Amino acid sequence: MTTESPVADREITLNGIRFHYREWGDPSSPPLVILHGISSHARTWDTFAKAFCDRYRIFALDQRGHGESGWADDYAPERRVEDLEAFADALALERFTLVGLSMGGICAYGYAPRHPERLTKLVIVDIAPELEPSGMRRIGAGLATPNEFSDPEEAVALARAANPRPPEAELRHRVLNNLIRRDDGKWIFRYDQRVSGVTRGPRADPEPVWASFAKITCPTLLVRGAESDLLGRAAAERMTREIPDCRLIEVPNAGHSVPLDNPQGFIKAIGTFL
Repeated sequence: MTTESPVADREITLNGIRFHYREWGDPSSPPLVILHGISSHARTWDTFAKAFCDRYRIFALDQRGHGESGWADDYAPERRVEDLEAFADALALERFTLVGLSMGGICAYGYAPRHPERLTKLVIVDIAPELEPSGMRRIGAGLATPNEFSDPEEAVALARAANPRPPEAELRHRVLNNLIRRDDGKWIFRYDQRVSGVTRGPRADPEPVWASFAKITCPTLLVRGAESDLLGRAAAERMTREIPDCRLIEVPNAGHSVPLDNPQGFIKAIGTFL
């Protein structure tokens, strides 16, 4: 018989915004904070959390404008770093491990140079200061897809058409927990559609971000999907050179959404590092 891992859904106000997060594990265990990607939500980490909550106290945060957290007028990357700073302070996380995917990875590598003394380990998943144009175009097109459905199965079918890799249970879990029903009976995605603006604006000069990586002092793992169209091999290898203690691992049978595409491969990759 399988026993369901205990999890608590909690709320906290940070920077004037109501945030939702999920907490797993023993309060006395070392803390681990995980951050999802754009248009996603905290529940995408459920499989990962179940695998590691026996050794970590895990916090999966719905970032501003996503999941069950409140919406905002500003979705600049700097605001998400400020949210993470406020979250760590509010929960008195003096030392913790940080894992971030895509948009969450940008937040993670923005936080790490500012607070090297707070991190025990850092995991960056399929993101870098310089990205492949083809992957950016795909993500932008995905964010522009319909956001109104008569039935949740329409959203599941849309997600499957866009990505053939994920196991069916993982895909359905991600999509169905990202929907909310309007008063008129239609289903829409939970995230604020305005977050897509960050993918369309002018790209900032990446060199200051590359330079900031020298201040990251904790052991760091960069995870790349072996079939990623967003994180190119050259950018990934530069990450390992710019971050003082960084190693690269590629997860097979995965594109950009590594934990979704190959959850067990991702867990294995992370487990060897943690």
